[in-house]
Amino acid sequence: QRVTAASTWSSSSSSSSSSSSSSSSSNSTPTAEQVARWRADTPGLVAAGSVVHLNNAGSSLPVASTLDTVQSYLREEALFGGYEQEESSRPQLDAIYSRLARMLGCDDDEVALAESATLGWQLLFHSIPFEAGDYILTTHAEYASSYLAFLQARQRHRVHVHVIPHDRRTGRVCLSSLADLLAKHPVRLVSIAHVPTNGGLVQPAAEVGALCARHPRALFLLDACQTAGQLPLDVRALRCDMLTATGRKYLRAPRGTGFLYVRRETMLGQLGEPALLDLHGAQWGPSLDTYELRADARRFENWEASWALRLGLGEAVRYYLDEVRPGVAWQRIRQLATELRSRLSALAPRVQLRDLGGEEHRCGLVTLSVGGHESAEALKRLAAHLRSEHRINVSVSAASSTLLDMSERGLDAVLRASVHYYNTESELERFVAALQAFLRDR
Repeated sequence: QRVTAASTWSSSSSSSSSSSSSSSSSNSTPTAEQVARWRADTPGLVAAGSVVHLNNAGSSLPVASTLDTVQSYLREEALFGGYEQEESSRPQLDAIYSRLARMLGCDDDEVALAESATLGWQLLFHSIPFEAGDYILTTHAEYASSYLAFLQARQRHRVHVHVIPHDRRTGRVCLSSLADLLAKHPVRLVSIAHVPTNGGLVQPAAEVGALCARHPRALFLLDACQTAGQLPLDVRALRCDMLTATGRKYLRAPRGTGFLYVRRETMLGQLGEPALLDLHGAQWGPSLDTYELRADARRFENWEASWALRLGLGEAVRYYLDEVRPGVAWQRIRQLATELRSRLSALAPRVQLRDLGGEEHRCGLVTLSVGGHESAEALKRLAAHLRSEHRINVSVSAASSTLLDMSERGLDAVLRASVHYYNTESELERFVAALQAFLRDR
């Protein structure tokens, strides 16, 4: 009997409406045994000379079962044929959508897969039927790829792009200002990054969603690139019309995976057609000069895809929901990030924390400036030093990624250390000690 690679993880999953409530309800602090098991499940942490991986906001280390799922599927494609393997694995492939729906608290038919969060975001954004004079509202820390699309829409559709005022102390969007803008202008879209790429600030997404819900024409698009897998997500509670995220960051899925959510009523009643259509998203007919769109979110997909990588995404989501649990992951990440900020504060004034907001509004991204090494190039050299001399992975967030915010604060770049639930306190100590040694020698 042939056993497919996809069958190595269960295809059973509860329907969307069960949401992620069961897996996010527990917010208990994980035990040392749980952390040890998560680390044992991660090849990159048990191999000889393993790294201290603090670049989880870039791309996390995958668990062994995700790696095995991808490799097994590719092996079976080679043995049995690509089309044949896809056909025999159809129940497991369809279950990817159920797992994502469970994580997001939505229905399966409101989820689509994409090769990246950016692609999913662009597909949704460019399906919005903007009219001249419409307003796009966004935040001062919006990601460059999104803001470029706003500028493009301004040229194409003559819309207005307006940055919502923010509290200069906390960095969070000013909700009263947003309410005023929604009341005074023909707002078509409110688009925010749940967590900006250059800092640990968590925006008040649910409050933004509640304000947008009072204005039916104002769509709410949430970029959850840094929050999927980090903190619990419930699209019904967030009241977002659309959401996009990647697999490679906190979900620990392979690169080249992402997904989108679109509320059924929004898709059918307020969005136009996808900018790109093929025979997967629409059916040619019934006449030779007509076509019919799919009735579900998969109208935003294309036919060709790497099912091996997508199965890896499905397995990563399963591990997050069942082996870790969202509430536990969030508790652990916040605890580690708070400790890391405390340790780094002791290195002042040479090291200056750059995360906005109070600790209650922060997440696992920790950003800092290093005296004498403020430029992007200098910080890249520091990151390379940490990697080559200490096997510590961190990253650099340059001003070009969040130009409005970084320009306002006069920053060329920040060093970003992003913790995950599998990191340990001793790894944080090792990072701070390596940074301290670097400063002492210079």
